[in-house]
Amino acid sequence: MCFFLLGCAPTGREFSGKGAGLLLETPLWRQTPPAIFPVCLGFMSLALGWHNLSDVLHWIPQDIGNLMLAVSTSYFIWFLAFYLRKLIARPGVLLEDMRSPPARAGIAAMAMSMMMLAAALLPLNVSVPQVWWTGVVLQIAASAVVLYAIWRDPPQERRFTTFQYLTFVGPVVGPIAGVELGYIRESLWLTIAALVAYVPITIGIIHDLWTKPLPRVLRPSTMIFLAPISLFALSFGKLGFHDVFLVFYWVGWVMFIALLFLVPWMIRGGYSPTWAAFTFPTAAFLNVQILALSKGWGAGAQFGVYLGLAIATPMILFIAYRSVMLWVTGELSRISSAATA
Repeated sequence: MCFFLLGCAPTGREFSGKGAGLLLETPLWRQTPPAIFPVCLGFMSLALGWHNLSDVLHWIPQDIGNLMLAVSTSYFIWFLAFYLRKLIARPGVLLEDMRSPPARAGIAAMAMSMMMLAAALLPLNVSVPQVWWTGVVLQIAASAVVLYAIWRDPPQERRFTTFQYLTFVGPVVGPIAGVELGYIRESLWLTIAALVAYVPITIGIIHDLWTKPLPRVLRPSTMIFLAPISLFALSFGKLGFHDVFLVFYWVGWVMFIALLFLVPWMIRGGYSPTWAAFTFPTAAFLNVQILALSKGWGAGAQFGVYLGLAIATPMILFIAYRSVMLWVTGELSRISSAATA
């Protein structure tokens, strides 16, 4: 508990032999992996869903959502501080972390998490527009860095992946907090920019999946297909485009059901850091159902809420816990091939 209550990051020399399976030779902050940030994103989205749920299902105590918001924001800030410390120690580590698509998605998820942090703070009566703008700027910067990393890749290694949704479609997270902060026009432009990127990336992904089957370890990334659909529904719903919200809502349902049938295929390779891809899409689907229920959609949306809660809550909490345990022992950094400062 001292790691979290006192902020004393373990040096890595405390773990060896049976305790960690290997001797960590460097402080953990020096090897903080980008793979942790999609988990942060999903955790905060789940917490926000629980908080919003108490507004439409009054028998659910708001304290549950508030507690989850506090824990999930602390979870993100903890790892963000370590990653920033890693960058300060050796800025070039950023490009080294960009060697694989999952790591690139992790950097983008860090920016998306910053925008989500602005949304998570609002229910706690903390309005910090600067946090939202920081997330927007970081998202643009992440897109530029990822484009540079892709340009540096050998042509034969370039391919479209669902991880690119987080990088180039990630701005669609903006309206979740942006609308409540009063940035209506900016939120609309972020959504349009995300939609423009979404179309060619989706076409490219479908083409590449048809010609190049996914390795078993990357199969969980298929779940990310659900994320942009759900986020477009959320964004257009908050912006007042009800007909567009309706389209993405039902497309999201079809996508969700189809992906549920694929879960046994996705997890056949066993647990890996790519299981983080299960977190944010399911939490986003849950939030869409809560928004639909708040619009008075009745039994169908209520069923979606309970289904989303039953799937997303235990799964995201398990992955968040498992990710921390892997990070503490250095395993998360090793198996995700994180660079070391």
